[in-house]
Amino acid sequence: MNWELLSCGMRGHETYDPDEPRLRDRLHVTTAAGETWRCLRCGTFVPGPARRTGPADHAPEVPRGRLLRDLVIMRLLAVERLVRGLFLLAAGILIIGLRHSQESLQARFDDEMPLLRPLAEQVGWNIDDSKMVQWIERSFTLSTTTIVWIGIAVIVYAASQFVEAGGLWFMKRWGEYFAVVVTSVFLPVEIYELTERVTVVRLLLLTVNVAAVVWLVWSKRLFGVRGGGAAYHAEHHAESLLTVERAAATASVGR
Repeated sequence: MNWELLSCGMRGHETYDPDEPRLRDRLHVTTAAGETWRCLRCGTFVPGPARRTGPADHAPEVPRGRLLRDLVIMRLLAVERLVRGLFLLAAGILIIGLRHSQESLQARFDDEMPLLRPLAEQVGWNIDDSKMVQWIERSFTLSTTTIVWIGIAVIVYAASQFVEAGGLWFMKRWGEYFAVVVTSVFLPVEIYELTERVTVVRLLLLTVNVAAVVWLVWSKRLFGVRGGGAAYHAEHHAESLLTVERAAATASVGR
């Protein structure tokens, strides 16, 4: 897939008129249709005035190549973290809101259990030995203070997901480290849940999280992997069309 053309098709071409004459000549041509500027993202010459102008050092950082692909993947991860955070936030608020309703909830739960047992037996589920049912029954014995602290812990976890989503969406270096650390911390919990019971949702979440950690560490060169941050920035700086053209303009002057 040509990520550059896809992005330009969705957001428009990113043309720039630099103040430096030699660099300007490499990005600009005059045709029968008028002035034409080269897009810093896809490299296509686009008729019409440049979208922005100014010194080359003030030009926008336009992701292209692998950097643009990474941007798409990281924003997909950010959306997944945002959705997860919203669910956790709702769960935390619900837990705190139920702190004074344990007795009524337990009464309703006890009334519904006889109705659920025949249905569970038909699908081969031993509902009495279910960990989920045991956790629900155990929650009825918790104190109000404990329930509030559990709700707060869930909300704090939701907040971490929002922070992670923001860091990934804006491609911040600290966001990449934060995502790897937070995700890795909870991997043992997700693995333990699979040892208790394998479900499609649990397996999918574990797969996504493991893949995210491996991909971030490898592709973003985190924790010194593959040369670390210096090698990462040098790699993507070399893919900048403006950087390439500026180097070519400087080389032509040297000749």
